[in-house]
Amino acid sequence: MKKRIIQILVAVLVLSVLPFASSQAKAASPDDVASYSKKFLGVPYRFGGTTPSGFDCSGYIQYVFNHFGISLPRTSAEQINVGTAVSKSDLQPGDLVFFKNTYKPGISHTGIYLGNHKVISAENEGVAISDINTNPYWAPRYAGARRLSQVKEDLPPVTNGQFRDVSSSNAAYPAIKELNVSGIINGFENQEFRPNESVTRGQAAAMINRVLKLTPSKNVKFTDVASNHSFAKDIAAMNEAGILQGYTTGKYGMYDTLTKSQLAVILDRAFKTTNASDKLVQTASTKYNDVAASYWAYEPIVALKAIDQTTVFQTSTFKVDANTSRAEFSAALYSAMSIN
Repeated sequence: MKKRIIQILVAVLVLSVLPFASSQAKAASPDDVASYSKKFLGVPYRFGGTTPSGFDCSGYIQYVFNHFGISLPRTSAEQINVGTAVSKSDLQPGDLVFFKNTYKPGISHTGIYLGNHKVISAENEGVAISDINTNPYWAPRYAGARRLSQVKEDLPPVTNGQFRDVSSSNAAYPAIKELNVSGIINGFENQEFRPNESVTRGQAAAMINRVLKLTPSKNVKFTDVASNHSFAKDIAAMNEAGILQGYTTGKYGMYDTLTKSQLAVILDRAFKTTNASDKLVQTASTKYNDVAASYWAYEPIVALKAIDQTTVFQTSTFKVDANTSRAEFSAALYSAMSIN
């Protein structure tokens, strides 16, 4: 009886110090997931258990990821259908690892990869860490792994132009690299540049002003641009300089996409591209089949092709109303900067 009372007291003490899931979702990185999962080492196994009073394998997985605001199915057989498959040789911390033919045929056990061949899971003896290559029980039952898109590597921002989604064969690569190294254009999380994503009018103002470094004399006056927005001073400067104007409604169109015609025109206003192109020989190769000489932005568009330092604009058509991609904007700005 005395031994039983001691066991109960120990269990109460253990449960009192175990962390419970926060009601507020937290951003998940592989290291965060791995670190949090290890806080439950030693929690007893309980079939059907979903809390720190006792976990079964999938209940443990569900509880850990719920802490980061990531919802997962209840069973291992369902969990193997989420995320994307990854090979055993490409495992990284935070990946879900699956095993088959344990207490029943098929997928029947889930764990969290910690690195160095180690996986943590709710086993019969409780939450424990095992080696998936050498453990005599788990090694032969390994069945695959999945990676969740919500769990991302906490990688440092790119400052050398080497984005993981822009190869050196990309026509805009020299421009993207130079502008990134110069601090004019940044990337996104996971060291991506997203070259095909559209550029907004707000982003265009900010990036051009990182080159021109103009200071506005007055605060921004557009109804859709807050005075404390990170682009506010750039937008005010571009407006005062006559480079990027607002609408007659009093709005600037902060999040409106920049068309390719608008791109050509604002670069002409900022860098006098038409003056520079006048020094170049005007031939049929500097024109586009879909841009008539009477088109309102004809001269800036032709000038952009003439000054192009990449091959991005060396095409037969221009597509005047198409959205400007980040790769196209980079190539255009890089080329405009080269004439000064």
